[in-house]
Amino acid sequence: MARRPIVLHFVPYASDEMLHKALALKADALVLDLEDSVTPDNKQSARKTITEWLRRVDFPRQKRLVRINALDSEWGRADVESAMAGRPDGFLVPKAGDLSALRELDSFISELEKLHGYPERGVELLPIIETPKGVLHVNDVALCPRVSAICGGRGGLDMAAALGAWRVRNDNGDLLEIFRLTGMICLLAATAAGVQPIDSVLLLGDLERMQRECRESAEMGYTGWITIHPSQIDVVHESCFPTDEEINETRELVAAFEEHRKLGKWAFRFKGQMVDVPNLKRAHTILERARLKQELEADWHRQA
Repeated sequence: MARRPIVLHFVPYASDEMLHKALALKADALVLDLEDSVTPDNKQSARKTITEWLRRVDFPRQKRLVRINALDSEWGRADVESAMAGRPDGFLVPKAGDLSALRELDSFISELEKLHGYPERGVELLPIIETPKGVLHVNDVALCPRVSAICGGRGGLDMAAALGAWRVRNDNGDLLEIFRLTGMICLLAATAAGVQPIDSVLLLGDLERMQRECRESAEMGYTGWITIHPSQIDVVHESCFPTDEEINETRELVAAFEEHRKLGKWAFRFKGQMVDVPNLKRAHTILERARLKQELEADWHRQA
């Protein structure tokens, strides 16, 4: 069964204003950020604010995720210890790739779950793959305990910095091949491990290109997207589901398979192309994604 597409939306700066705006958005999870949007001298106060949010604020729809600082930083462990007092649903782990560090984090969270009386292994880990080391180890990262998704979007600036690249896009505005490649490796690793592949929406302002890139990532198999601006959420919802035309044609194809099945055939010509069982599997994926769209829209209507 296809995974339900999800949007993970960032809430920066530990800002109360940003949080209350985000609570009204059609996002499936809110990422409370302790890393890049928070300056070093504000880490402690942001940590306190986010822990209080987790303990006091009603999140009516969204999962509550926290992006901690890197595990090898002076703040990462303290971020986890503080946030666990508010029982988050999961942690985004930046610059993931050190397997021993992830296993140590898993053990640390287990200790804190026991300390606070939480259900065992109730807190998820969503590693962010944004360094060459992370890409090369992503197969193992995806199989680590607690990992529910791989955030391995294409074209991140952290990856560019780690590579020493001074551009992410070419003169036409398209992602350079190395950044497309790293995203695809993460997609393959997540799918092989049975965890959710998460892409990132990288653009603001260029609506046409944003729609095209979201559509492409959905067509490749991504089922989650990280957004940093509310306008990106609508783009994801418009782009990550099949069009009415695609759905109608797919239904015709499934009906044709049923007719040929009665004749003992599952390889035949359909609209000028030869089709067989892999085409039927693809058709079922498209129809399942269409069903999930209806389910998602019904949920939004009930919650409005």
